[in-house]
Amino acid sequence: MNASLKERTSGATMAPPAIEMDQLLRDIRSRRKEFEAQRFISQDIIDRFKKIGVYRALVSKRFGGDERSPAEFCRLIETIATADGSAGWVASFGIGGVYLAALPLTTLEKLYANGPDVVFAGGIFPPQPAELVEGGYKVSGRWSWGSGSMGAEVVGAGILPKNAEGSGLPRMAVMPREKVQIAPNWDVMGLLGTGSHDIVVKDVVVPEEWTFVRGGAPSLDSPLYRYPTLSFAAQVLTVVGLGIARAAIDEVLGMAVGRASVTGAPNLGERVYVQLEMAKIEAELRAARSWFYGAIDDVWQVLLAGGLPSDEQVSMLRLSTTHASRVAADVTRRAQMVSGGSGVYESSPLAAQVRDAQMITQHAFMGDITYQNAGAMMFGHKPLPGYL
Repeated sequence: MNASLKERTSGATMAPPAIEMDQLLRDIRSRRKEFEAQRFISQDIIDRFKKIGVYRALVSKRFGGDERSPAEFCRLIETIATADGSAGWVASFGIGGVYLAALPLTTLEKLYANGPDVVFAGGIFPPQPAELVEGGYKVSGRWSWGSGSMGAEVVGAGILPKNAEGSGLPRMAVMPREKVQIAPNWDVMGLLGTGSHDIVVKDVVVPEEWTFVRGGAPSLDSPLYRYPTLSFAAQVLTVVGLGIARAAIDEVLGMAVGRASVTGAPNLGERVYVQLEMAKIEAELRAARSWFYGAIDDVWQVLLAGGLPSDEQVSMLRLSTTHASRVAADVTRRAQMVSGGSGVYESSPLAAQVRDAQMITQHAFMGDITYQNAGAMMFGHKPLPGYL
């Protein structure tokens, strides 16, 4: 394990055995092109994610889960992302343990009846009208951005319940994977292996107790489930960018070892401009990462003490998250730039790392609207709905 990986995992208590994790990371790196070509993460890797505790990490202990802290989970996803951005992104949907905590307790008991390692994925937008019929909500429609759905066991779909009084709050309907069709249409610039295809459902009746208001109050009461849900949903994506950026820096450092320039110029690591730029991006990445985890710790300590985080603390979760995603993308791009011609070949990890890191900044959670909301709050104004 290199020094940078040791630094990333220090302080995390949920890390699987080092040998097992190192082997998994090596295997993921060697199969990146496989994931890109097929447009999803292979099932055997999903099974190994189960083995190292990705999907049980945020499941309540009462159901056999590990109920780890947000920071512990983020560090795990960040580590996986150093091997491949798409693998890290799909693993991040282990956050399902928090999403699904809003289901009724009796439903959660059924969901985890065979163990806590349940693989969840979902398509939320656009929410589709769902009529309340005998037995539950009749769900039909098509949803985009179904990341990780190819390996999921249960799938959620965003619905707008209809009743005599009109439309209710948007909800997520949870159903077995076999009731869902995956429409393979993931044709994008980066994160190709995430399998973020469309999800298609036709006339599936989902019992009302298998639906929940997204972002609604959880049925479980412990610090983990009081942590701001929307902030956490954004954070588990941003750490993928942090892992990619770290891997990009390590890639450039590795390129310089014992390698002479074909033009007779100094070795990459002997060039002053490269030394300067690498030191700058190292500092920028570490600073953004430190604030990111610092904001998590500020809120976590409040929750552990039995309190509720302030609106300002939650805003800092969102602002540090968007900031970290932008810094990670910039660091990755600049790492590729100093690599010269070597970094543009598809055989180099840098090519995919630049695309993957940039894709993360395009997510709705990372948009400029975050800065607008955070800035408004700094002046004492209310943010737009859905920010906190």
